[in-house]
Amino acid sequence: MTHVISSPAHTGAPIAAPTPPAGPQPSPFSSLGQDAPAGLVVFLVALPLCLGISLASGAPLLAGIVAGIVGGVVVSWLSGSHVSVSGPAAGLTIIMLSAIATLGSFPAVLTATAIAGVMQLLLGVARAGIIALYFPAAVIRGMLAAIGIILILKQLPHFFGADMDYFEDMEFFQADGLNTFSELSKALQAISPGSVLVGVVSLGLLLAWDRPLVRRQAWSRLVPGALVAVVAAVGLNQLLHTLAPAWQVRPEHLVHLPVVTSLSQLAHEMSWLDLEAFRRPVTYGVAFTIAIVASLETLLSIEAVDNLDPQKRHTPPNRELLAQGAGNLVSALLGGLPLTAVIVRSSANIAAGARTRLAAFIHGLLLLASLLFLGRVLNLIPLSALAAVLLVVGFKLTKPALYRGQWRLGWAQFGPFIFTIIAVLFTDLLKGVSIGLVLGFFFILKDNAKAGSYLRQDPNPNADADDRLHLHLPEHVSFLNKASIVTTLEQLPTGSRVLLDGSRSDVIDHDVLEAIEAFRQAAPARGIELELRGIRQVALAGH
Repeated sequence: MTHVISSPAHTGAPIAAPTPPAGPQPSPFSSLGQDAPAGLVVFLVALPLCLGISLASGAPLLAGIVAGIVGGVVVSWLSGSHVSVSGPAAGLTIIMLSAIATLGSFPAVLTATAIAGVMQLLLGVARAGIIALYFPAAVIRGMLAAIGIILILKQLPHFFGADMDYFEDMEFFQADGLNTFSELSKALQAISPGSVLVGVVSLGLLLAWDRPLVRRQAWSRLVPGALVAVVAAVGLNQLLHTLAPAWQVRPEHLVHLPVVTSLSQLAHEMSWLDLEAFRRPVTYGVAFTIAIVASLETLLSIEAVDNLDPQKRHTPPNRELLAQGAGNLVSALLGGLPLTAVIVRSSANIAAGARTRLAAFIHGLLLLASLLFLGRVLNLIPLSALAAVLLVVGFKLTKPALYRGQWRLGWAQFGPFIFTIIAVLFTDLLKGVSIGLVLGFFFILKDNAKAGSYLRQDPNPNADADDRLHLHLPEHVSFLNKASIVTTLEQLPTGSRVLLDGSRSDVIDHDVLEAIEAFRQAAPARGIELELRGIRQVALAGH
């Protein structure tokens, strides 16, 4: 009887989705009737988010608006996506805080962002968009969940009116001997009652806007909850000014944007690159972090947006990297935050009925108009209202359903997910994600070692003539199969007659060939008779 031991390939390589054939491209203005209202809705969603993300990043508030403008006016036309919207992202806030602390100034961070843009352009030219498919999804979800937790912790002081800068150091254990939680306790000693009242009202409205009863109403899709919360906060603060001045939110706890009346004045108010930062090696390390995280977040976002697109159009990932690289370069040159494709604004764009990239472009023009003509109005917004918006954003990044879903997938998914969160919280983002990646690849290797072989007994008319064990290798044998193959060989009984058949294998990794050669040399000592078929012999290192 012939025994067939098969070792299926578990390489984890992605299967590329077929790209839809390119058809005739419609005119950018063919859907103006749908795109113009959608652009207005996205503008209303983006405006408070641009301001809030600037606040959370420790950057000038103007920088978030500039990034939103570039995402709409520049990236929309360079991207291959029809409905995605780019702008400053909550996922980069923690990196920006850390970058400002590391480099010492926001202009130096602009230099790093410009370099990151060039790196993204090079990634696009190198067709590196597929790399994102190799990052374990559990690690990426863990990174985003950790960002959500940190975002909540960092916004609580602003929510309570303690707007001093307590959080320059993004590592958990800080140089001053304190940690994130003790710094939070210190910050909360400076609570402002008016800010708390405005923040609670804003948060209540945001939560109410997400309730099914409200979401079922058609008008709720046209008026974003973030805009309602911010407008209500401004109105409430004006009411407090009249009825209870002691509770009014003070000017130091309000948005502070430069009031500009012309493009020349706007240029004067902008931040510009710190050219000296090009000479510092640490700048390039920060740039690399921005480039990698921004690219990953973009590629994850466009995958989600393509699934939401009613027409199921495909976004070319390499072109998206080129578009985002150009966008980050332009944003940095104009004093803006780094940007990515973002799911919240993109999903709002789709829900509002957008058909083409014109909607994202219109939203960028409206952001520019608001900066030029609504500066005095924007400066009435309490920071606690923006903090409420970001608390909700942070909660959505780390909502309990995410943890339950990962737990149901088993320990191989939940382990890297939860350890990435812990590592990010107690170290920093880059170290935490690195730890998560190592753990994620460990689980992949472990699964391959466990699931590498199975024994199947087949009827064989020549059983009396051939009673060998037949080990059949799969079509593709990578280093990930090495552990399972070695385990199978080591478990062969003494005195076995073995045929190791690689005739059906197109590729056999060199590490596996070395392992097979080592077994071939050791087999006689165990009384094992081994025949190799379709497997070339290699010299072992050191022999």
